[in-house]
Amino acid sequence: MQVRHVGKGGSLFREGDRTEELFYVMRGKIRTVKSSDSGRTLTLYLHREGDLLGQLDPFPDSVHAFAAEAVEDAKVGVIRRAELEARLRLHGDLAIELVRWMGLMQRLTQTKLRDLIMFGKSGALCSLLIRLGNTCGVDKKGGLFLDVKLSHAAMADMIGATRESVNRMLGDLKKAGAIDTQEGCIIIKDVAYLRAVCHCENCPKAVCRM
Repeated sequence: MQVRHVGKGGSLFREGDRTEELFYVMRGKIRTVKSSDSGRTLTLYLHREGDLLGQLDPFPDSVHAFAAEAVEDAKVGVIRRAELEARLRLHGDLAIELVRWMGLMQRLTQTKLRDLIMFGKSGALCSLLIRLGNTCGVDKKGGLFLDVKLSHAAMADMIGATRESVNRMLGDLKKAGAIDTQEGCIIIKDVAYLRAVCHCENCPKAVCRM
């Protein structure tokens, strides 16, 4: 890998860029987003240290269908596609691991589409909270603290909703006793309630994550 540093808000790649590289997150957080013609954005994934991201297509002239930007200062390892393909021809175990990664990413996408389409915005929000709990939750007295501060606008971008609707739904969950807030962080107090709203299928944590 070649090491690349990306400052907060910096772009790793944009929609339409050629898919010539994969990226391994060594430090920091990277989010992948999809933009619409109206200017709205949907956050697809929130990648953390140890994650691999990028797009591998069978077409030689394929381009990225989404963009990636740094949520905070990040350090990534850049793996060129041509070099990866050369090593895959020599090492079958590496090829197997790559297929597993591609299968995991496909399943992640499928479950997120399920969240967004099948059970409304409230179901998508509850699923988002569960995913955040699995990704960055810390068990403490009183509940599961989400060790990340997200604005209501940022959460809205993750489920394709408006900031106002997220604010209202969070208020409803708080009244129901499912969540609480402390110093800008959300505390999940009743994960069973959230699972009931989003019809949770108890996917492994490797899948139920951001």
